[in-house]
Amino acid sequence: MKHLILPLCLLAAALPTLAATKVATLHPILADLAQQVGGANVEVVEILKPGADIHHFEPAPKDLAAMKGAKVLLASGKGLESFLDKLRDSLGADVKLVEVGAKIPSIPFEEHHHEHGEKGGDEHDHHHHGAEDPHWWHSAENMKRAARVVADELSAIDPANASAYAAGAKAASKRFGELKSWAQKEISKVGKKDRLLVTAHGAFGYFCKEYGFEPISLLGIGRSDDASSKHVAETIEEIREHGIKAIFPEDQANPKVLAEIARSTGVKIGEPLIADGTAKVAHTFETMLAHNVRSIVAALAPAEPAK
Repeated sequence: MKHLILPLCLLAAALPTLAATKVATLHPILADLAQQVGGANVEVVEILKPGADIHHFEPAPKDLAAMKGAKVLLASGKGLESFLDKLRDSLGADVKLVEVGAKIPSIPFEEHHHEHGEKGGDEHDHHHHGAEDPHWWHSAENMKRAARVVADELSAIDPANASAYAAGAKAASKRFGELKSWAQKEISKVGKKDRLLVTAHGAFGYFCKEYGFEPISLLGIGRSDDASSKHVAETIEEIREHGIKAIFPEDQANPKVLAEIARSTGVKIGEPLIADGTAKVAHTFETMLAHNVRSIVAALAPAEPAK
């Protein structure tokens, strides 16, 4: 009988192995999130890779080929990927397209500027509401929601590993919560009157809501939007009135209008912020938020006295 007992290594090799669930993603932050939640049970394929421009990306035939065999395709949603309707027709019934942001509460894109009465009278804040802001992943709380969405989707596809996916989402949420606590502590160095975040594009609404900033954007959501001369003049006036310390360009776009405003006001230009979460140097939620918080605090917090 002893000759019938196989060595453990041969026995393991004889057993069928369970293939990892293939997950395709349309954003680097979602790729990292899927890996955190799925662990060894998933094979993540990044369709939109770090360094790409999400506002001008459209899947090419090679991207469709890379999706072959994927059970789910994770998209940011909220209108960020304008090509999704066309993509659905190309995917086929075997790939489930999930817009992760669809299950996360939206805030409207808010373009803020300050307008004055003609004779130095009453001043009124004007907020122009447009499309919903698609940059939901600037919020740690939203990332926690997204982790649960990804876990639920993976569990529906691969119920045998549902407990592992739930545990992955819980661990990721814990890390996001710890990062939020760190960010709050760092941002507390910035006085409340200085928490006005002047950026080129309206990409930081969720960040501002979570950390108590007021967003002031020169342009719209997409990088192709233009600022009117009136809007630039109003922003310059507001910077002077409120003594705003810094304005912030973005990692993949540095519009000339910011340089114009800096010249007119003497305000400093801060370190470029990561707006779309696709920068090669910071394409996970953790690295993006850490970079942005450090850059904002460095520019807006009072200088520490020399020791």
